[in-house]
Amino acid sequence: MDLAYIPSPSTGVIDLGPIPLRGYAFCIIIGVFVAVWFGNKRWVARGGRSGTVADIAVWAVPFGLVGGRLYHVITDYQLYFSEGENWVDAFKIWQGGLGIWGAVALGAVGAWIGCRRRGIPLPAWADALAPGLAFAQACGRWGNWFNQELYGKATDVPWALKISEGPNRVAGTYHPTFLYESLWCVGAALLVIWADRRFKLGHGRVFALYVAAYCAGRAWIEYMRVDEAHHILGLRLNVWTALIVFVLAVAYFVISAKVRPGREEIVEPGAAEEAAAAVEAAKDGEGVEGVETAKGTKASKETKASTTAEGGADKASKKAPGADGDAGPADAVKTSEKNDTAETAKKG
Repeated sequence: MDLAYIPSPSTGVIDLGPIPLRGYAFCIIIGVFVAVWFGNKRWVARGGRSGTVADIAVWAVPFGLVGGRLYHVITDYQLYFSEGENWVDAFKIWQGGLGIWGAVALGAVGAWIGCRRRGIPLPAWADALAPGLAFAQACGRWGNWFNQELYGKATDVPWALKISEGPNRVAGTYHPTFLYESLWCVGAALLVIWADRRFKLGHGRVFALYVAAYCAGRAWIEYMRVDEAHHILGLRLNVWTALIVFVLAVAYFVISAKVRPGREEIVEPGAAEEAAAAVEAAKDGEGVEGVETAKGTKASKETKASTTAEGGADKASKKAPGADGDAGPADAVKTSEKNDTAETAKKG
């Protein structure tokens, strides 16, 4: 009796009225959003414009989806073109079946087109996107959980994946290879982020490191799977693909480091100038505001001084009547007394 296991969903589709929400497609969409969002943050940090990653992704994503589906259909053609199968199912991408190798290869073609249109180097853009792409794969692998596919060998470990009876599958508990690969992709993303910060990688070496790290994990995870696949010299086709791509990625990393050491100083022409102009404009705005503030302060001081002077004059007028040349009350009394004395003297 299994005491613990990871349950599989009873269905991979949730009907929202007439609209079916498929778990596999939902995971892919989340992955694309994560890759673009995180890639944009890294691109801006490298000195590029915000939004450039998304603009190029408009080209890369459709190419990647087509490439991923083509790789899957070509390498598993028996699922669609053998006797008793319906070739139309090859277009039903929502039922699962995307090969990461084809997705990256043809997606790179779309990205190259987008980069050419924007006048930026593809390696720099790929370096910015690399960790986000690994996170996207981690999200996308959960689509296999919704479809109850691509699991590993039978096992009774506590984290085993429970699979229900269905077409081309036997009920039981199996290694959750989708989970292993998802966690491996997260680890690869964190490794790439650390290495990029530590060694200031550039010219496509961040992307090469991501590819090498992913392939290293994919090789042993693929070896655990039990779904039908073509074998060459006793190894699954995808195992050979992972080994070959791993060697190519490492070779590129080493050669690139010798030929083009360091990191690109400019990744998007004009972006640095625009950023500098924005900073200067902000400084100018602060300067104008400071001048206006100073003028306001000066005017306030002058107004205060004028008010103080007028108040002092009023006080002086009250304390010293007649100061303006007019006779005050006391002066008038003294003048009257003098006149009376003079009149008395004349009469006497």
